[in-house]
Amino acid sequence: MKYCENILETIGHTPLVKLHRVSATLPCPVFAKVEFFNPGNSIKDRMAVKMVEVAEQKGLLKPGGTIIEGTSGNTGMGLALAAVIKGYKCIFTTTDKQSKEKVDILKAVGAEVIVCPTNVEPEDPRSYYSVSRRLSQEIPNSFYVNQYDNLANRDAHYEQTGPEIWEQTDGKITHLIVATGTGGTITGTGKFLKEKNPDIQVWAIDSYGSLLKKYFETGEIDMSEVYPYITEGIGEDFVPQNYDMDVIDRFVKVTDKDGAVMARRITKEEGIFVGYSAGSAMAGLIQLKEHLKPTDVVVVIFHDHGSRYVGKVYNDQWMMERGFLDVKTVKDVVSSRRNQPLVSISPDDKVSEVIAKMRKFDIEHLPVLQGAEMIGSVSENGLFNRLIDDANLKDATVKQVMQAPFPIVNENTPIEKLSMYINKENGAVLTKDESGDYHIITKYDIIQALGR
Repeated sequence: MKYCENILETIGHTPLVKLHRVSATLPCPVFAKVEFFNPGNSIKDRMAVKMVEVAEQKGLLKPGGTIIEGTSGNTGMGLALAAVIKGYKCIFTTTDKQSKEKVDILKAVGAEVIVCPTNVEPEDPRSYYSVSRRLSQEIPNSFYVNQYDNLANRDAHYEQTGPEIWEQTDGKITHLIVATGTGGTITGTGKFLKEKNPDIQVWAIDSYGSLLKKYFETGEIDMSEVYPYITEGIGEDFVPQNYDMDVIDRFVKVTDKDGAVMARRITKEEGIFVGYSAGSAMAGLIQLKEHLKPTDVVVVIFHDHGSRYVGKVYNDQWMMERGFLDVKTVKDVVSSRRNQPLVSISPDDKVSEVIAKMRKFDIEHLPVLQGAEMIGSVSENGLFNRLIDDANLKDATVKQVMQAPFPIVNENTPIEKLSMYINKENGAVLTKDESGDYHIITKYDIIQALGR
């Protein structure tokens, strides 16, 4: 029988996958180290278990103890898996910018999660760093992991990730690309690879709002570089001890938008459902493409799985609200018509009056309003069918011939999604703007918008 004694034995030996479409503009082959094949769906499983094991060896973590850590989610998942198998409790602090999915997953594996504000200094007592440190001092028999300064973090990648990449590329790797946060992955992996071949380039991808790139270039901690950003899991507002900047050859910053858009591209074009940082890593690599040549072999780390970001990066509404998704919406259609007032009818109008109104305004669909309430609809096609059967209906009232009300959609709905509502039976939708006014969208409006 071939089996693992427990889930921790499945960590590591993740696949190296060649990229094709998202790397098409690059002159050399690019391979993704797909780390969501780890049981906790991220590369953090490697160092989480390593830090626990080292703490046990040093007597810092004793039977029945409590593991405490500040985490963006993925490290917590790795620690929680180790805790389940080894019999520890877990308390994690995280920031309010992390996806709800990450928090829910941590709770699912038995951890207690405390959400702290993002936009405070690391030394602020409310920060997730400070809260985790305080809890470790207050709770008996607890161990504060501190992934940022715990050198077992980078040791895990020196012992595991680096050797795997070297073996999988048959020693042909020339560039390692890592979207970096705590510094453990890039330092540990890069150190091993450079010991094998000092010419290997190690490139770090940072986020705007992080001070790491400036520190790498000047050796100065410049807090003016720090401001809120959306990208999860990369960048820092301080310099963790896991960093050895001598291992890194180049830093480049990537915008929140570019990282999110690229993550969606990787998923859609390569079939690899990746997280936010993978998008940032790939976007950063493309920004540096002029430094590559055809003989190079590039490995980029894909840190975690896209399921952690379905409420954010993979949510059209979330993307549009931040200006990350360049799609036309219902609001764009309404704006293009210069907010023309809605033409409507009442339930007591005569059908003959409706026909006259359709001719006057050259429209096919009319909503039926009773006061401010939408109670029905009338369409040219529906009227035609009814009048063919009974010509006397022209003297009837609207309430005798009206159909169901048009569906009402949010004004931020992409127009591509209106096909869900506009069909043979229903020829239009309504939307309400910020002022509370209704607007109608028809098939013709959609054709016009898509043709611009």
